[in-house]
Amino acid sequence: MKSFEVNFDGLVGPTHNYGGLSFGNVASQSNSQQASNPREAALQGLEKMKALMDMGFVQGVLAPQERPDVAALRRLGFGGSDAQVIERAAKEAMPLLVASCSASSMWVANAATVSPSADTADGRVHFTAANLNCKFHRSIEHPTTSRVLGAMFADHDHFAHHAALPAVAQFGDEGAANHTRFCRDYGEAGVEFFVYGRSAFDSRYPAPQKYPARQTLEASQAVARLHGLSEEGVVFAQQNPAVIDQGVFHNDVIAVGNGELLFHHQDAFLNTEQTLAELHGKLAARGANFQSISVPRDQVAVEDAVRSYLFNSQLLTRANGSMLLIVPEECRANPRVWQYLQGLIASAGPIAEVKVFDLKQSMQNGGGPACLRLRVALNEKELAAVNPGVIMTPALYETLTQWVSKHYRDALRENDLADPQLLIECRTALDELTNILKLGSVYPFQIN
Repeated sequence: MKSFEVNFDGLVGPTHNYGGLSFGNVASQSNSQQASNPREAALQGLEKMKALMDMGFVQGVLAPQERPDVAALRRLGFGGSDAQVIERAAKEAMPLLVASCSASSMWVANAATVSPSADTADGRVHFTAANLNCKFHRSIEHPTTSRVLGAMFADHDHFAHHAALPAVAQFGDEGAANHTRFCRDYGEAGVEFFVYGRSAFDSRYPAPQKYPARQTLEASQAVARLHGLSEEGVVFAQQNPAVIDQGVFHNDVIAVGNGELLFHHQDAFLNTEQTLAELHGKLAARGANFQSISVPRDQVAVEDAVRSYLFNSQLLTRANGSMLLIVPEECRANPRVWQYLQGLIASAGPIAEVKVFDLKQSMQNGGGPACLRLRVALNEKELAAVNPGVIMTPALYETLTQWVSKHYRDALRENDLADPQLLIECRTALDELTNILKLGSVYPFQIN
């Protein structure tokens, strides 16, 4: 049976803004308070989705969330009508209003961790929504994320859904941004690679000193248990604390993997040789020929990797078996990174081509090509069981482009978030979107 890796890209929401909310994310903090363009951001994302579809990849769409999150503001003590809640929050605690308006759900690499049926004990595809406990503006996402994923992958014969882990620091879970799967073929048993920043209960593990380590070992282990993964099918590795302190807040900012290949920076992991040896051994036992490409620090410094998002790229297997690397425009703008990529392609290694995409609106807020997609490996029967409304087609692309042009503003500043009309615009747009994507009622305003 044929199998596929499907990329479900996050559709940028109507409240896309530069709130500078993510401590430890260099781009998010450095572009704080600038004017954003939600319409351009959504269209840039849709153009990438269409381009991958046109190249023959199966491409899906993951819907954004309702923002501002008025219910979250009510839980924090702001009362009255929805408009009054927004007005009070703007007057009394503007940072909380900004957080409740964040469109960070666009980076669906953080939406969940996904294990394919070939790896799990019960032979179903497992999803665990990430609690994103490190940041308030992201911690409010997982209830809606779970409902949206449930509407997309509704067939219980093929799909299993788990609630987010306990919302405490010891189980900080950032989803697929710290999870990679290696395999010989997407339909065969593989090895799932969980990268964590710290241990919550064992002080012997070093921790970063400047920025928080968002993913814990204990969270990664819990997800592996929930998904019914075998010991032979998992590798846990610690991210280098020194690179976290340089702005590498997730593993997907310093490494990306696909199939039998890991593309990573020399300084990505704390115990690199041990990690690579374990991956090689466990994949060899499953008939896979694991390879790694280590980018030397003297060619690409960690700072260059963070600013260009070289590793926050998509590594895709083409029909002929060669690999394609999807990178943001910022990689071409960085002389050292671009020189390295030119040499990489000339080396005739497993990565045969680099394609550049303009994702400036997302990049300025700290998310590149890899942040924008959730990878789901599916066989033919499972793909047929996915809600067809979320699979990209030429007709869906045209419909979504028109939908964005109709509903999204072309400029958004912090003071605009205090406009109650923005909530009405967002709800109107999302109500229409659920019909387009055939999701049913997944948003709080549709349910309550």
